[in-house]
Amino acid sequence: MSKLVFRIPATALLAAGLTVIAATPFAFSAPGLQVVYLLPLGFAWWVWRNRTTVDEERIVARGTFGTREVPWSEVKAIKVESRGWLSALRSDGTLVRLPAVRAGHLPALAAASGGRVADPSATPTAGSVDGEPTDPPVESDG
Repeated sequence: MSKLVFRIPATALLAAGLTVIAATPFAFSAPGLQVVYLLPLGFAWWVWRNRTTVDEERIVARGTFGTREVPWSEVKAIKVESRGWLSALRSDGTLVRLPAVRAGHLPALAAASGGRVADPSATPTAGSVDGEPTDPPVESDG
């Protein structure tokens, strides 16, 4: 069983570190301004925490303050949101945002899902009609 983890690149933590360095003269210019360090620390927490783990049984979307686990049996479709971000559309109509997963990751998501998500880059198979794949589990806001 393969597991795939989508995450924000760790190099984004460099931005938090550079912000701490750049903010140091300002933070110590007056008492109480050290609170400015909360911004890069919050950004570092966001980078470290946000990820989506996909395997053949479920999707685990780990956000900044919580985790949502969705079994593939509850996923009706994968929806392409604005700016190319992906969400899982559940059978009950609710959307689960998939942190760090973009439209360009659809082929990898399809492979990790064990065939539950159609690969949009795949060539049509013999079972398709008019060149369109028969399984349509990808939607777009268009």
